[in-house]
Amino acid sequence: MTQLRPFQQQAKLDIYSSWQAGNTNTLLVIPTGGGKTVTFSNIMAENQGAAVAIAHRQELVTQISLALARYGVRHRIIGPSTVARTCTQIHLAELNRNYVDPMNRCAVAGVDTLIRMDPKDAFFKQINLTVLDEAHHVLKENKWGAAMSMFPNAKSLGVTATPVRADGKGLGRHADGLYDNMIVGPSMRDLIDEGWLTEYRIFAPPSDIDLSAVTLSASGDFSPPKLAAAVHKSHIVGDVVQHYVKIAAGKLGVTFAVDVSSAEEIATAYRAAGVNSQVVSAKTPDALRQSILRRFAAGEIKQLVNVDLFGEGFDLPSLEVVSFARPTQSYSLYCQQFGRALRLKDGKDRAIIIDHVGNVHRHGLPDAPREWSLDRRDRRSRGISEGVIPTRTCTECLSAYERVYAACPFCGFEPVPSARSTPAEVDGDLMELSPEALARIRGEIDAQPTFPYGASPEVIGAIKKRHREKQEIQASLREAMALWGGARTAAGDDIRTAQRRFFHTFGIDVATAQTLGRKDAEQLLGRLK
Repeated sequence: MTQLRPFQQQAKLDIYSSWQAGNTNTLLVIPTGGGKTVTFSNIMAENQGAAVAIAHRQELVTQISLALARYGVRHRIIGPSTVARTCTQIHLAELNRNYVDPMNRCAVAGVDTLIRMDPKDAFFKQINLTVLDEAHHVLKENKWGAAMSMFPNAKSLGVTATPVRADGKGLGRHADGLYDNMIVGPSMRDLIDEGWLTEYRIFAPPSDIDLSAVTLSASGDFSPPKLAAAVHKSHIVGDVVQHYVKIAAGKLGVTFAVDVSSAEEIATAYRAAGVNSQVVSAKTPDALRQSILRRFAAGEIKQLVNVDLFGEGFDLPSLEVVSFARPTQSYSLYCQQFGRALRLKDGKDRAIIIDHVGNVHRHGLPDAPREWSLDRRDRRSRGISEGVIPTRTCTECLSAYERVYAACPFCGFEPVPSARSTPAEVDGDLMELSPEALARIRGEIDAQPTFPYGASPEVIGAIKKRHREKQEIQASLREAMALWGGARTAAGDDIRTAQRRFFHTFGIDVATAQTLGRKDAEQLLGRLK
């Protein structure tokens, strides 16, 4: 039986507590590569009664089936007979025993097959636990919600790395979804720092792709036909191959393409450059896909060019490089694709991400701190998410890094800002401001109250009172800013970097913050706390 890691064990205990507190449907958030399948398989193995795990692609059904088999859980497969046979073959290859049992009450189900079944079947009433993989898909009015409603006597666990949707709909029961409570596990940065995931480095070469005419679909992501057209007009194929050969030659990589024709073109270009490459998509026959994946794991194939196959849940432990050749407005998809390369592997000191389409600049670093909510939110615009520190690309080494750094942390190159008269022009870096700009800010900080000519004592008293209230809240604000800055320097930032991080985190530089009026200062103080 697979031993749970400490954070997985804690997540399991938190899930049990949530159910005991009356939260029928509980959502667990753990980053890509953090072992969500292992965690919920352990829970299913401990469950007293019949359970069903639900996924939306046959690749995920087979992975869940194998995870349950490793715990010795016999189960049926609700899906095409070809999927059941594939599960049996995988069990025998790894465990020398088959755990697929067509008569068992426990099941792993494909959602599309499940919702076509008769909900009056006695099977549905016997289930007391449902688990939904990639649960950011679950809404009341879609097929996932329909699947959950088929089990009247079941509590439910949803798992996801990113509880957010590009269309802005909320996953909470009070919003558009079905979940009562959310348990947030360690962040991606936590798992990297603790050694459960590998460190990474991002390269973001310049690209000529033009997305100005690409509209957003109802899902909140780019419209597929227009996106494909934009990609095909660009020179992205040559860029992808050139930079892989330059940056990561010989490493095992996956390239995310916009459509099958683009994938074929990229794979052909890889092969022309001497890189053994194969195209895989949902349309690739099962036997051929398994053969390709085995050859990839053995190092015979160096590049898998795929179309919407390895984005969610797919386990590729040998992966070292991810190349983005498909822009996405979906933060969930971006993190899933990015995370494919973060799993540990002997001899791999870091993952390499080569972003040709601006996904990193669009969404920020995937391990940047995020606050999750089950509420609805505004539909994503084309800009970066609020509160996420933007990135820039070094013009010397092509590395992507957070703009809190005045110089590239990889090669040391420091871009010179074109103007330095306002904090915004230098990312809140007070060291870069002109003496005139600094003098203006200091004058505002030290300004004393002024009184209208001939003002009555009542008016003068009111002005003094407002000034005193401002000074009091500013004193509390400065104390909070000092604590925040101390935490950042303790984490490794120098003063200059901490100043820039403050600017990108809160949208104001540390000097101007000290000139805020009482109301604005109170709001900033609340955010700091």
